[in-house]
Amino acid sequence: LPRGHQALGRSAGCRRRCNLLHSGPTFNHSAAGSASAPAKQPPDGRTLLACGIDPSKATLFLQSGVPQHAELSWILGCMTTMARLTHLPQYKEKSGKLKEVPLGLYIYPVLQAADIMLYKATHVPVGEDQIQHLQMAQSLARAFNNRFGVTFPSCNPIISDDTSCRVKSLRDPTKKMSKSDPDPKACIMLTDTPKAITEKIKKSVTDFTSEVTFEPETRPGVANLITIHSLVSGCTPQQICDATRGLNTGQYKQHVADALVAHLNPIRENIERYMADPEYLAGVIEDGCERAKVVAEKTLVEVKDKVGMNGFSLARSQRLLN
Repeated sequence: LPRGHQALGRSAGCRRRCNLLHSGPTFNHSAAGSASAPAKQPPDGRTLLACGIDPSKATLFLQSGVPQHAELSWILGCMTTMARLTHLPQYKEKSGKLKEVPLGLYIYPVLQAADIMLYKATHVPVGEDQIQHLQMAQSLARAFNNRFGVTFPSCNPIISDDTSCRVKSLRDPTKKMSKSDPDPKACIMLTDTPKAITEKIKKSVTDFTSEVTFEPETRPGVANLITIHSLVSGCTPQQICDATRGLNTGQYKQHVADALVAHLNPIRENIERYMADPEYLAGVIEDGCERAKVVAEKTLVEVKDKVGMNGFSLARSQRLLN
């Protein structure tokens, strides 16, 4: 589950992939509440629900509410080398900014692998920056299967091949749009009012050329606006450029703002509706945790049986596995 209110790009990508997975048999979406460090903002499922995620098709739950994640993570950690973890790029990047590196950050990729393997996932929506972590999960699954017998399926990444959906900062189009940006005008939030959205778009960084063209390398600011417009309209960048021929960038900004407002208004209204009914969200998460536990416990019993550390009685193990 996302934490706090979300930015346009990340939520749109998540919504697109989750809606795709709705057509499959089952889909789990967990909040990484046991990550490298406790978060200041609690996991918030309202964003996913507001974006159209159907809790009858997707199991929404808190990772911390399913203790089997931590148990499987420990078992997988015993099959992981320190050298492998140290060389992961995200660990290098984040640890370099810290005076003291918490153990949770170091072993976080192992917990991610447990998150995937516990439900025997076959497909995982993942950003390009997480590919190596998924590859580690694939490697651990193969290692476990080779050592203890086939248990886990091959897990494949779901990565959008639509590069136009990489939304950049409105104030610095060379950087990704992020809700943690110190400049509040750099990011479109799902909870922004129509007035706030319009002001942010009108003040977005472009250039001194008035024509609307999609040239990411030489005109990143205008290209970013076209990317955002494409994301919420479903049109390609070329279609947008053709439709807006004759407009200058100032006029085009109003078109982008109008499209964003039309797209985000229903989502913002849904978020406000769920905020007014916290008991509904609590019920969805509680139900999701219970459903997730059933699957997680079955996998963990199977794993413990194979590695020879199952403390359950044989009769109970068979009952859970059947």
